[in-house]
Amino acid sequence: MQRLLEIADRMMDGAVMDQPSVVLDLDGFRLEVRSNSRQLLDRLRDYFAHAVVVGGGEVVLYAIEGPSTDLGFAYQHWRREPGKSGRKDAYLDLVSADSVGPETTGDGNSNRRPSIGRLVLKVRTGMLFLQSDSHRIVRGGCVLNDNQVINFVNCQLMNRLQLRGAVICHASAIVLGQRALAIAGFSGGGKSSLMLRMLTEPGTKFLTNDRLFLEPDSSGGVCAIGVPKLPRINPGTILSLPTLSPILDQAQRDQFAALPADQLWDLEQKYDVDITGLFGADRIASRSPMTDLLVLNWRRDSQSDCQIQRVDLHQRPELLEAIIKSPGPFYSDRDGVFQTDDKRIDLDPYIDLLDRVNVWEASGRVDFALAADKFRSILEADLCTKTS
Repeated sequence: MQRLLEIADRMMDGAVMDQPSVVLDLDGFRLEVRSNSRQLLDRLRDYFAHAVVVGGGEVVLYAIEGPSTDLGFAYQHWRREPGKSGRKDAYLDLVSADSVGPETTGDGNSNRRPSIGRLVLKVRTGMLFLQSDSHRIVRGGCVLNDNQVINFVNCQLMNRLQLRGAVICHASAIVLGQRALAIAGFSGGGKSSLMLRMLTEPGTKFLTNDRLFLEPDSSGGVCAIGVPKLPRINPGTILSLPTLSPILDQAQRDQFAALPADQLWDLEQKYDVDITGLFGADRIASRSPMTDLLVLNWRRDSQSDCQIQRVDLHQRPELLEAIIKSPGPFYSDRDGVFQTDDKRIDLDPYIDLLDRVNVWEASGRVDFALAADKFRSILEADLCTKTS
């Protein structure tokens, strides 16, 4: 524990928290963010405007604006998901004096002993994070890399949800009335684009863009819980929806519009979508009963018409690969054992929950208009149980 305290002190480096903190209510979980940077705190207040409250938090997170801290440790690189390249995260588990290193079980998983905390280094930016039961600290260029601070804030909610048994999905979600549609898809499938297209319809609310949590509800159905991470989208999505046009200035719109369609689709240049600013107040929900899940298994180069059909995941288990998501390097279980990049994901909780909703597959060519119209009508239908 002394080692943990020394690391925390070095990361804080005497920073003075003389700015008013930001307190957030994230689906009933109150988190207080303190920082030595007023600019960062103002950014967080703006970003999480729908969740800002007064009072104190259950947990305090410190975001220290300052030079990156080199603690002199050798970090282990976190293996990225299939299809992703380059080094992104590296980590070091902090163990007590009587702990030993990880063992291998022989089945591809690690049988790790509890840690007192974990350091996570963002390789590209040099941002350093400390995650433990007693300390949550990030240090580095927090203003320049505010997106990484926002992710760290959201990780605290994600950890809380997983500790109570919720499963994490790689999906966006939209709410209409008392029903939610989750949208999953393989890489580049367009789940954000479809969600935002549906959000232009009156009465809809944004639930989440990329991380969705599912847990049983009291009626035997499924409750969907969103993570307040705003959509980050490419120029092609912006050009496809007039509502999003203020994100770019006219020169940028002209520049991107001149690109060939395939080049525009593949362009990786992310922009935040201010849901409240672009779509209006009261357009963000934190949770909703979920009745439907759509897996985007379509292709823009397909010669077949788009088809949307009900599927049974017991017969199509390969579609689960588009839905499941690793908890990531910041998560530790109730025993204090942190997630590893070789830990296999248990599919049984996913199957149990998704058996309670309608699961659909979109195949053939990409057709956002068709999918949006179909699921608008599905969500409007007065259905309380699975359709036959």
